[in-house]
Amino acid sequence: MRFLSECPWKRLQELRALIPNVPFQMLLRGANAVGYTNYPDNAVFKFCEVAKENGMDIFRVFDSLNYVPNMLLGMEAAGAAGGVVEAAISYTGDVSDPMRQKYSLDYYLKLADELVKAGTHILCIKDMAGLLKPEASKLLVGALRDRFPDVPIHVHTHDTAGAGVAAMLACAEAGADVVDVAVDSMAGMTSQPSMGAIVACAKGTKLDTGIALEKVFDYSEYWEVARGLYAPFDCTATMKSGNADVYENEIPGGQYTNLHFQAHSMGLGNKFKEVKKAYTEANKLLGDLIKVTPSSKIVGDLAQFMVQNNLTRAEVEERADELSFPLSVVEFLQGYIGIPHGGFPEPFRSKVLKSLNRIEGRPGASLPPLDFKVLEEGLRAAHGEDYHP
Repeated sequence: MRFLSECPWKRLQELRALIPNVPFQMLLRGANAVGYTNYPDNAVFKFCEVAKENGMDIFRVFDSLNYVPNMLLGMEAAGAAGGVVEAAISYTGDVSDPMRQKYSLDYYLKLADELVKAGTHILCIKDMAGLLKPEASKLLVGALRDRFPDVPIHVHTHDTAGAGVAAMLACAEAGADVVDVAVDSMAGMTSQPSMGAIVACAKGTKLDTGIALEKVFDYSEYWEVARGLYAPFDCTATMKSGNADVYENEIPGGQYTNLHFQAHSMGLGNKFKEVKKAYTEANKLLGDLIKVTPSSKIVGDLAQFMVQNNLTRAEVEERADELSFPLSVVEFLQGYIGIPHGGFPEPFRSKVLKSLNRIEGRPGASLPPLDFKVLEEGLRAAHGEDYHP
């Protein structure tokens, strides 16, 4: 609506009419629905109801902090609408590294236990930064497969470091039912791993997809031409290769592209390395977060704040009570998007917030229900009687 001036429901209806026999899947940010803030519970339920009515099938429900109360609200809303519920565990860290204990294999298994107990139809691992290495893939997917033999497992990753094909094949070997790919001409870097590469590698093995490579090539050729039409907006205008440094900075794929573009557009292209280093330090300052929108944006805002003001992590910690932090950082520390695993970082949080209020528990739980009738009347008054909800 904002950028294309079109009705998203109409677009969905048209796609459904043209593609009647392929399930449609969408992302649902738990209690945040498809926005970056908390909405009243009845608004989330209503959104899912209307999305399902207009052609959506599968709701991949996640939370940027893996905050279960937010996820449960989204799962309940999607289920009540009659959708297929796919609860997604956002992945960070490295379960194959015994030195990385905050987000350990046990952490992910306990989280999965809660989501399966809540009735999810599908269990998803959502690796937004491409951190799943082959060995970690085997460990995590294998453990989930053993614990939940009857629950379908779906894995989504980005290919920023260039190891996505190997990781997804390892996931499949360990028992994953579905892995996300992108057609070859749209694959790699901050996108998903190559469809053609995975189909070719699996050919003739027990994991054979049954998909003809010739059809993959034809499909890729079409999108290669389409991509050329949008070349001025392509990430390759500033980014020429994958980057294994995501294993260190853990920047999600979509955000990596945005940060790269922002740095160049602001004349800071030569400082992108500093921004990436600051992102690592900002993440530590905030307590080592799961980094998915909007939590990833909060880490990115703090990182850019540090680079712009030439601040080190130690200086930020020392001067936290006097610095004017980005609003997103302050609101995160107040509890506006939920509670991170392990709690908020102290004394950093108290020094930043001082006397500002703190939200306890699920942020949206205290919001009054949205009055849809009043909202419709306001929209009609603003846009005239041509408005059709």
